[in-house]
Amino acid sequence: MGSRGTKPKPTALKVLHGDRSDRINDAEPMPPEGEIVPPGDLSDDARATWDRLAPSLIAVGVLTPWDVDAFVVVCEALARYKQATKLVNGSALLVQGPNGFVKNPALTVQREAESTFAQYGARFGLTPSDRTQLKVDVGGAAKGPGAERLLS
Repeated sequence: MGSRGTKPKPTALKVLHGDRSDRINDAEPMPPEGEIVPPGDLSDDARATWDRLAPSLIAVGVLTPWDVDAFVVVCEALARYKQATKLVNGSALLVQGPNGFVKNPALTVQREAESTFAQYGARFGLTPSDRTQLKVDVGGAAKGPGAERLLS
């Protein structure tokens, strides 16, 4: 399996770092502004996560209308993790299987939910190390044309 290399630097960082103009996409699509609402089919635990995290992510511009589906994955992954953890905590690491003891299947669900959260949560800066990779607009300035809008 070959190496994928590093992720591309976000356009806003290229502008900020003074990269050559031919390496800056000044026509990068920007999500429209608008109300960001949770989908009605979120599980109860996922909705609780949405209600806890979404307002602050929206406030700093990390969660936009285009990001709702990816954020739903984060919320549902945390819901599955919470449910699997309850099962593990109420049971044992090993459970009786048809041919003897086996690893509790809830551990697999828990691990998969952890992995999904790590992958998708990073996109929203949901851990301290993930946040080091994000730049957000804390000034609330109006967006300008071209790549300059990325710095406001």
